[in-house]
Amino acid sequence: MRLEGKVVLISGGARGQGATEARLFAREGAKVVLGDLLEEEGKQVEAEINASGGACLFVKLDVTKAEDWQQAVAAAVARFGTLHVLVNNAGIGSTRGPDGEPVTMEHLTEEQWDRVMEVNAKGVFLGTKYAIPAMRQAGGGSIINISSIAGIVGGHGVAYLGAALLAARGGLVANPFLFGALQPVVLGTVVLLGALAGLLPAVLAYRTEVAENLAPLS
Repeated sequence: MRLEGKVVLISGGARGQGATEARLFAREGAKVVLGDLLEEEGKQVEAEINASGGACLFVKLDVTKAEDWQQAVAAAVARFGTLHVLVNNAGIGSTRGPDGEPVTMEHLTEEQWDRVMEVNAKGVFLGTKYAIPAMRQAGGGSIINISSIAGIVGGHGVAYLGAALLAARGGLVANPFLFGALQPVVLGTVVLLGALAGLLPAVLAYRTEVAENLAPLS
Protein backbone atom coordinates (compact mmCIF):
# COMPACT_ATOMS: atom_id res chain seq x y z
CA MET A 1 0.00 0.00 0.00
CA ARG A 2 1.42 3.32 -1.13
CA LEU A 3 0.34 5.43 1.87
CA GLU A 4 1.08 3.02 4.72
CA GLY A 5 1.76 4.99 7.90
CA LYS A 6 0.62 8.34 6.52
CA VAL A 7 -2.03 10.45 8.27
CA VAL A 8 -4.42 12.57 6.20
CA LEU A 9 -6.98 15.19 7.19
CA ILE A 10 -9.83 15.78 4.72
CA SER A 11 -12.29 18.66 5.04
CA GLY A 12 -15.78 18.09 3.69
CA GLY A 13 -15.21 14.36 4.03
CA ALA A 14 -18.67 13.24 5.10
CA ARG A 15 -20.14 12.66 1.64
CA GLY A 16 -19.57 12.87 -2.09
CA GLN A 17 -16.07 13.52 -3.35
CA GLY A 18 -14.61 13.93 0.15
CA ALA A 19 -15.94 10.56 1.32
CA THR A 20 -14.58 8.93 -1.84
CA GLU A 21 -11.18 10.50 -1.19
CA ALA A 22 -11.28 9.14 2.37
CA ARG A 23 -12.00 5.61 1.16
CA LEU A 24 -9.20 5.78 -1.40
CA PHE A 25 -6.65 7.06 1.13
CA ALA A 26 -7.68 4.33 3.58
CA ARG A 27 -7.46 1.68 0.88
CA GLU A 28 -3.84 2.72 0.30
CA GLY A 29 -3.02 2.37 3.99
CA ALA A 30 -3.40 5.93 5.27
CA LYS A 31 -5.00 6.80 8.58
CA VAL A 32 -7.84 9.21 7.82
CA VAL A 33 -9.37 12.08 9.76
CA LEU A 34 -12.67 13.34 8.33
CA GLY A 35 -13.75 16.89 9.09
CA ASP A 36 -17.29 18.04 8.31
CA LEU A 37 -20.41 19.70 9.71
CA LEU A 38 -22.50 16.67 8.71
CA GLU A 39 -22.00 14.56 11.82
CA GLU A 40 -24.31 11.66 10.99
CA GLU A 41 -22.92 11.16 7.48
CA GLY A 42 -19.36 11.64 8.70
CA LYS A 43 -19.71 9.03 11.43
CA GLN A 44 -21.16 6.61 8.88
CA VAL A 45 -18.06 6.97 6.69
CA GLU A 46 -15.86 6.64 9.77
CA ALA A 47 -17.61 3.40 10.77
CA GLU A 48 -17.45 2.04 7.22
CA ILE A 49 -13.70 2.59 6.91
CA ASN A 50 -12.98 1.18 10.38
CA ALA A 51 -15.16 -1.86 9.70
CA SER A 52 -13.22 -2.57 6.51
CA GLY A 53 -9.93 -2.70 8.43
CA GLY A 54 -8.88 0.91 7.99
CA ALA A 55 -8.26 3.59 10.59
CA CYS A 56 -10.58 6.61 10.55
CA LEU A 57 -11.68 9.37 12.91
CA PHE A 58 -14.53 11.83 12.36
CA VAL A 59 -14.30 15.35 13.81
CA LYS A 60 -16.84 18.13 13.55
CA LEU A 61 -15.31 20.90 11.44
CA ASP A 62 -16.58 24.27 10.29
CA VAL A 63 -13.85 25.30 7.86
CA THR A 64 -14.59 29.01 8.42
CA LYS A 65 -13.61 28.81 12.11
CA ALA A 66 -9.98 28.85 13.21
CA GLU A 67 -10.72 27.03 16.47
CA ASP A 68 -12.35 24.15 14.60
CA TRP A 69 -9.25 23.71 12.45
CA GLN A 70 -6.99 23.83 15.49
CA GLN A 71 -9.09 21.14 17.17
CA ALA A 72 -9.16 18.98 14.03
CA VAL A 73 -5.39 19.05 13.67
CA ALA A 74 -4.94 18.39 17.39
CA ALA A 75 -7.35 15.44 17.15
CA ALA A 76 -5.39 13.96 14.24
CA VAL A 77 -2.12 14.22 16.15
CA ALA A 78 -3.66 12.92 19.39
CA ARG A 79 -5.19 9.86 17.72
CA PHE A 80 -2.57 8.99 15.11
CA GLY A 81 0.58 10.76 16.36
CA THR A 82 1.26 13.04 13.41
CA LEU A 83 -0.11 14.65 10.23
CA HIS A 84 1.29 14.26 6.71
CA VAL A 85 -1.45 15.29 4.29
CA LEU A 86 -4.20 17.92 4.22
CA VAL A 87 -6.94 17.81 1.59
CA ASN A 88 -8.87 21.08 1.47
CA ASN A 89 -11.96 19.54 -0.09
CA ALA A 90 -14.86 21.40 1.56
CA GLY A 91 -16.67 23.85 -0.67
CA ILE A 92 -20.08 25.26 -1.59
CA GLY A 93 -21.65 26.05 -4.95
CA SER A 94 -23.16 29.20 -6.37
CA THR A 95 -25.85 31.05 -4.42
CA ARG A 96 -29.37 30.47 -5.74
CA GLY A 97 -32.44 32.65 -5.61
CA PRO A 98 -36.07 31.69 -4.81
CA ASP A 99 -36.53 30.54 -8.41
CA GLY A 100 -33.64 28.10 -8.12
CA GLU A 101 -31.48 30.01 -10.59
CA PRO A 102 -27.92 31.16 -9.75
CA VAL A 103 -27.82 34.70 -8.37
CA THR A 104 -25.90 36.92 -10.77
CA MET A 105 -23.22 39.35 -9.62
CA GLU A 106 -25.42 42.46 -9.74
CA HIS A 107 -28.02 40.83 -7.48
CA LEU A 108 -25.58 39.18 -5.08
CA THR A 109 -25.56 40.57 -1.54
CA GLU A 110 -22.40 41.22 0.44
CA GLU A 111 -23.44 38.51 2.88
CA GLN A 112 -23.79 35.97 0.06
CA TRP A 113 -20.39 36.94 -1.37
CA ASP A 114 -18.80 36.67 2.08
CA ARG A 115 -20.27 33.18 2.62
CA VAL A 116 -18.85 31.80 -0.63
CA MET A 117 -15.45 33.35 0.01
CA GLU A 118 -15.38 32.23 3.66
CA VAL A 119 -15.94 28.57 2.81
CA ASN A 120 -14.11 28.24 -0.52
CA ALA A 121 -11.17 30.59 0.08
CA LYS A 122 -10.81 31.38 3.79
CA GLY A 123 -11.40 27.72 4.64
CA VAL A 124 -8.40 26.75 2.51
CA PHE A 125 -6.26 29.43 4.17
CA LEU A 126 -7.18 28.35 7.69
CA GLY A 127 -6.67 24.67 6.98
CA THR A 128 -3.26 25.32 5.49
CA LYS A 129 -2.26 27.68 8.30
CA TYR A 130 -3.02 25.24 11.10
CA ALA A 131 -1.87 22.06 9.37
CA ILE A 132 1.63 23.36 8.59
CA PRO A 133 3.05 23.25 12.16
CA ALA A 134 2.03 19.60 12.60
CA MET A 135 3.40 18.72 9.16
CA ARG A 136 6.64 20.53 9.93
CA GLN A 137 7.05 18.35 13.03
CA ALA A 138 6.49 15.31 10.78
CA GLY A 139 9.32 16.45 8.51
CA GLY A 140 7.10 17.75 5.71
CA GLY A 141 3.87 16.93 3.98
CA SER A 142 1.45 17.52 1.14
CA ILE A 143 -1.41 20.01 0.92
CA ILE A 144 -3.99 19.39 -1.80
CA ASN A 145 -6.60 22.03 -2.60
CA ILE A 146 -9.68 20.79 -4.45
CA SER A 147 -10.71 23.58 -6.78
CA SER A 148 -12.84 23.33 -9.94
CA ILE A 149 -12.94 24.09 -13.63
CA ALA A 150 -15.08 27.03 -12.49
CA GLY A 151 -11.88 28.54 -11.09
CA ILE A 152 -10.46 28.69 -14.63
CA VAL A 153 -13.46 29.14 -16.91
CA GLY A 154 -16.27 31.52 -15.96
CA GLY A 155 -19.95 30.81 -16.35
CA HIS A 156 -23.37 32.44 -16.11
CA GLY A 157 -24.17 33.35 -12.53
CA VAL A 158 -20.98 31.91 -11.07
CA ALA A 159 -18.38 34.65 -11.55
CA TYR A 160 -18.05 35.09 -7.78
CA LEU A 161 -17.80 31.32 -7.30
CA GLY A 162 -14.96 31.28 -9.83
CA ALA A 163 -13.16 33.99 -7.85
CA ALA A 164 -13.26 31.86 -4.70
CA LEU A 165 -12.18 28.71 -6.53
CA LEU A 166 -9.36 30.58 -8.26
CA ALA A 167 -8.17 31.64 -4.81
CA ALA A 168 -8.25 27.99 -3.74
CA ARG A 169 -5.83 27.18 -6.57
CA GLY A 170 -3.19 29.39 -5.02
CA GLY A 171 -0.17 27.47 -3.79
CA LEU A 172 2.54 28.41 -1.34
CA VAL A 173 6.20 27.66 -1.70
CA ALA A 174 7.40 26.64 1.74
CA ASN A 175 9.86 23.78 2.04
CA PRO A 176 9.52 20.99 2.98
CA PHE A 177 5.90 21.03 1.81
CA LEU A 178 4.33 20.03 -1.48
CA PHE A 179 1.35 22.15 -2.53
CA GLY A 180 -1.02 21.39 -5.34
CA ALA A 181 -4.51 22.18 -6.61
CA LEU A 182 -6.86 19.93 -8.54
CA GLN A 183 -9.46 21.40 -10.92
CA PRO A 184 -11.95 18.64 -11.77
CA VAL A 185 -13.87 19.31 -14.98
CA VAL A 186 -17.14 17.46 -14.32
CA LEU A 187 -17.73 15.21 -11.31
CA GLY A 188 -21.04 14.00 -9.92
CA THR A 189 -20.62 15.91 -6.67
CA VAL A 190 -23.46 17.03 -4.41
CA VAL A 191 -22.81 20.64 -5.45
CA LEU A 192 -22.90 19.88 -9.19
CA LEU A 193 -25.92 17.58 -9.04
CA GLY A 194 -27.81 20.23 -7.10
CA ALA A 195 -27.03 22.77 -9.81
CA LEU A 196 -28.00 20.41 -12.61
CA ALA A 197 -31.32 19.58 -10.95
CA GLY A 198 -32.43 23.16 -11.52
CA LEU A 199 -31.50 22.92 -15.21
CA LEU A 200 -33.13 19.56 -15.87
CA PRO A 201 -36.63 20.81 -16.83
CA ALA A 202 -35.18 23.23 -19.39
CA VAL A 203 -32.90 20.54 -20.84
CA LEU A 204 -35.78 18.08 -21.20
CA ALA A 205 -38.00 20.72 -22.80
CA TYR A 206 -35.26 21.56 -25.28
CA ARG A 207 -34.73 17.91 -26.19
CA THR A 208 -38.47 17.47 -26.74
CA GLU A 209 -38.63 20.53 -28.98
CA VAL A 210 -35.68 19.33 -31.05
CA ALA A 211 -37.12 15.83 -31.39
CA GLU A 212 -40.48 17.16 -32.55
CA ASN A 213 -38.90 19.31 -35.24
CA LEU A 214 -36.48 16.76 -36.66
CA ALA A 215 -37.29 15.77 -40.23
CA PRO A 216 -37.46 11.99 -40.75
CA LEU A 217 -34.47 10.54 -42.56
CA SER A 218 -35.28 9.43 -46.09
